[in-house]
Amino acid sequence: MRGTIIKYGVAMAAGVFALQWMEYQYTIRTLPTEGYIVVIAVLFTALGIWVGKRLTSRELAKPFEKNLQAIKYLGISEREYQVLELLARGHSNEQIAKGLFVSPNTVKTHLASLYGKLEVTRRTLAIQKARTLQLIP
Repeated sequence: MRGTIIKYGVAMAAGVFALQWMEYQYTIRTLPTEGYIVVIAVLFTALGIWVGKRLTSRELAKPFEKNLQAIKYLGISEREYQVLELLARGHSNEQIAKGLFVSPNTVKTHLASLYGKLEVTRRTLAIQKARTLQLIP
């Protein structure tokens, strides 16, 4: 903790020194006004980039692991899970039926069952709840 405080203290002191030096240069008029504006703009841009990198963490996304316990608890069959995956990819009922080699009515039956198990009434809510429960990526 002390090391961090010392680092920030040194950085602040260097910044104050740089600003005081610029003020001195300005008072003796060795640099034009535009030069001061550019220097200050570059300093604040660098500071913004540094703070932005510092505040945003770059955690690597871990691979998706489906929640098998939730699937088992909800009683979602393997075929219903396949329908849910295709639903999450944005496929229509007809596309899901063609992809799984079943009739569109069978897809509707699986969807109705999924809606009941997930306690939702619409496709978008089913996808949202499945992602919340980590059933689908």
